[in-house]
Amino acid sequence: MFGMIRNWLFGATEESEYKLLSTESKDGVSYEVRRYDACKYVCLSLEGRSFDQVSGELQRRLLTYMSGGNGQGEVMNTPVPVIFTVFPRDDGSLNRRLVAALRIPSSFQISPPTPTDSSLRIEDRPGMTVYVLQFGGFAGESEFRAEASRLTVTLGDSAPFQRKQYLCCSYDPPIKPYGRRNEVWFLQDEP
Repeated sequence: MFGMIRNWLFGATEESEYKLLSTESKDGVSYEVRRYDACKYVCLSLEGRSFDQVSGELQRRLLTYMSGGNGQGEVMNTPVPVIFTVFPRDDGSLNRRLVAALRIPSSFQISPPTPTDSSLRIEDRPGMTVYVLQFGGFAGESEFRAEASRLTVTLGDSAPFQRKQYLCCSYDPPIKPYGRRNEVWFLQDEP
């Protein structure tokens, strides 16, 4: 546990690389459009409890894998962000289904270590273009929902994004008191 917190606090992190396609602003809300390449992620799914009840637990289990809790005992740089895929209902509330993921660090993309936690899986995810709204502070379900609502209103009905899911991203350890970075990502519908 200390190893993963040390990595997160003292710079042994690896941010997912992306291509910035554009920076937009509408009605005082700024957002980015980014392109991420295909790569491997370690993922974990859980159903039946709320985002706030399980996000910390899921994050710890993913970070345990990165800090040597894998079949090869490999300690990897901590990738950021931690990505939570959520599934909104028509009223904006979230279903009690959550998928947490961390991108496998670049040096392990070809051959990721085998998870020892049987609930973890390695996934090949396709490239994606996302609309990104960044915000600070401590973020739980209500904050992510509020920012997702802001981005929905900003993009309007004509923007080509998937409305059945979105991604809640956290870049900082839970113990970081200020200067926190969170993002909401909407997946652009691919042609």
